[in-house]
Amino acid sequence: MYSSAYVWAKILNYLEERLDPITISASFDDAEVVELNEEALIIYSPSDFRRENIIKRYKDPIEDALKEIFDSEAKLTVYSQQELDTYRSRGKNLTSMDFNPQFSFDSFVVGPSNRFAHGAAIGVTNNPGQVYNPLFIYGPPGVGKTHLLYAIANGIRKKNPEAKVVYIKGDEFTNELIDAIKSGKNIEFRNKYREADLFLIDDIQFIAGKDSTQEEFFHTFNKLYEEHKQIVMTSDRKPSDMPTLEDRLRTRFEWGLVADIQPPDYETRMAIIKNKATSLALELGDEVCNYIANNVTNNVRQIEGTVKKLRAYVDLNGMELTLENVTRAIADMFKSEGSALPTPALIISQVCKYYSIDETILRGTLKNKGTAEARQVAMYLIRTMTNLSLPDIGKELNKDHSTVLYSINKVESTLKAGNEEMKNLIRDIKANINSSL
Repeated sequence: MYSSAYVWAKILNYLEERLDPITISASFDDAEVVELNEEALIIYSPSDFRRENIIKRYKDPIEDALKEIFDSEAKLTVYSQQELDTYRSRGKNLTSMDFNPQFSFDSFVVGPSNRFAHGAAIGVTNNPGQVYNPLFIYGPPGVGKTHLLYAIANGIRKKNPEAKVVYIKGDEFTNELIDAIKSGKNIEFRNKYREADLFLIDDIQFIAGKDSTQEEFFHTFNKLYEEHKQIVMTSDRKPSDMPTLEDRLRTRFEWGLVADIQPPDYETRMAIIKNKATSLALELGDEVCNYIANNVTNNVRQIEGTVKKLRAYVDLNGMELTLENVTRAIADMFKSEGSALPTPALIISQVCKYYSIDETILRGTLKNKGTAEARQVAMYLIRTMTNLSLPDIGKELNKDHSTVLYSINKVESTLKAGNEEMKNLIRDIKANINSSL
């Protein structure tokens, strides 16, 4: 059976040979394969515009490619973020070969802020399990940590197609463990991770403070490490800045190499803008590039998103890329940090992910300790991160005004008392919310 990554790469080649390669690259460069089976090819795209465009323009050609190349009757489905989250909450995750082939070392723009981590990632790819094991990459959201994870996976897979590569996010590792315990599939769960040749875990900080998850991860780590299997982790902070992480895990995370990625400097931002513009067949003058580089300063993802938006304006409106037009077209991209308000639904979703509970339970009447705390945290975060009134917050969670006020005061009192666990918990969930905006 062909791997989904191989199938997806062949499909993209098929499309590029028959359609405009630049347009194909622009339409699918952030798409990811979710699942491939006899009945369906499911991909994920974070952009509403691109999902609609893919379904409208490329559904038939993709299904034709599946039929022509692989004699498959699989139909294409394109997931939104909400659909992807629901899919993963049911125990589905990226498997050994579901990595977008466009995330490579060649497409990663190197600068002073990421050169060390980039070099370490290449070293791991060339000698997995022999150098920098584990490799721990940390930095704020949107600076390229996941890109390097995928580049390592694609690089190792290219060298050794038979290598078993497993990828998971920290919160999803917890969810899978809970499901395995409930269904009595502990052995299957352990085999999935402990038999990997390359184990990639994104956002490892989310296992901190969760005793059963840390216990399971400890034994998984030990087995892989002792067998010289490569382990790569990413986080929004270094191990020493995780106060609720067990000491035995913290020391193991530091056994290999800890490398940070910082927001790109001006020169690197300019290089990212020009590189992305070239890949999208956009001719951006230095004045326009300079304007973007001086206004988008923290997040590589947002820089690339800005250039993609310009590509869409040119395609849809025939807009001339003058500085005046560009300034007007992308003004909404230049919001100061924290000015983009999350929706209550996003906040509730991220709280549920952190606590590993279903949204229907959070919105319900169950009053055990864990659920009550999650509900209080959700109310506090909605109050502090949005403009909703207390009654409106109550409507979101099916609670009255007095319950909302009590919950918010409870969290605020805990924070004022210097509770480090609550402080770190709030910080973790906020980071995940902000990275999803």
